[in-house]
Amino acid sequence: MAHGSLPRGMGSFFKECGHPQSRWPKCPHSYKIRYQSAGGRQAEESGFADKDAALERLTEVYNERKAARRSETKAERIRKYGAMRFADYTEEWKAGQRHLAAQSVKHLDSLLEHHIYPALGSRRMNSFDHKVVDAFIRTMERSGAGLATQSNAFDKVRAILLDAHRLGLFPDSPVAGVKAPQYDPARAVIPSPEQLRTIRTAGDDAFTLVVDLMSGCGLRNGEAFAVNLKNLVADDVYRIREQVVMSTGQYGPLKHRKAGEYRDVPLPVRVRESIEWYADGYGTVDGYLLRQPTDPSKPFKHYAMDNQWRRIRASGAVDIPEGMVLYGNRHFFASNCLSNNIPITDVAEWMGHKNIDVTFKIYRHLMPGSISSAAQILNAALVA
Repeated sequence: MAHGSLPRGMGSFFKECGHPQSRWPKCPHSYKIRYQSAGGRQAEESGFADKDAALERLTEVYNERKAARRSETKAERIRKYGAMRFADYTEEWKAGQRHLAAQSVKHLDSLLEHHIYPALGSRRMNSFDHKVVDAFIRTMERSGAGLATQSNAFDKVRAILLDAHRLGLFPDSPVAGVKAPQYDPARAVIPSPEQLRTIRTAGDDAFTLVVDLMSGCGLRNGEAFAVNLKNLVADDVYRIREQVVMSTGQYGPLKHRKAGEYRDVPLPVRVRESIEWYADGYGTVDGYLLRQPTDPSKPFKHYAMDNQWRRIRASGAVDIPEGMVLYGNRHFFASNCLSNNIPITDVAEWMGHKNIDVTFKIYRHLMPGSISSAAQILNAALVA
């Protein structure tokens, strides 16, 4: 009895007539097959008229066995993770989010602790559906959570549940059809050019430098605190490479970016002169201009500038718009760009927004023009 060889795991075909394998095509005896069943036992079948019929049956059995193994693996995942508490599953998921910066991890932990775990932490993963997610949003609404917090918390829950969906825990996504909280950022409070001129000189020299960087280049607070002469990559270009992270007090990656990533922004002449003026007057440490006054080996602290801003506001000596915060100087940059017809796509990139929708929501009202004026402009070419 001879056997026909096939790929490992597929089984074999043979004849028991005693003829050599070379004569099987002309031999009148039927083929038999031997294979391992899904249960792991050896099985045989006979009565196949030719080799093709035997191979077709072996292929069918082999594919059924592979499908059974995949199904078994999926069933094992469902058993393992389906009974897991949401909090435990989330901790496993969080361990894989290695791309998150320290500040992002801190924000995630805060959302989990104060909003997500109290409502969902003890719930079993296999109990989630769209009604559970919708009820979670209503719980946040009743508790008085702000729309920004609701939106951020929902985004995290959605990411976690979609990860579980990819594992096969749910036949349908539990967030499908759920209406996400609609966060509409408050309108930015922006100083006028006249107000900015008095604000920038209302504090010490470090304050002036920070205001110039925020209002002239669109830097965030922490990015301005990390200003460095090495970032002057051209006469009119400043490269933002890092920031002073509030939670750690150390230099770290930019928001929404990995370590080593950067963005280039326009560098107005006045801002360049402000940087060079400060460096000439106070010197630098490895190119950094702003350091802790009592220990120049350490980065500049957020609270130092925040405290100075509060003192300036409390003095009442400077005309500051009602509700304006230090961040309003960065808003001035966006306003200046948009009011001078610079495309919002460029502004979004320079400001480091993760999504241009953020730029639209905050600054759409600053963009010049209207439907009426657009109609007039378009009509001019149509009637020419």
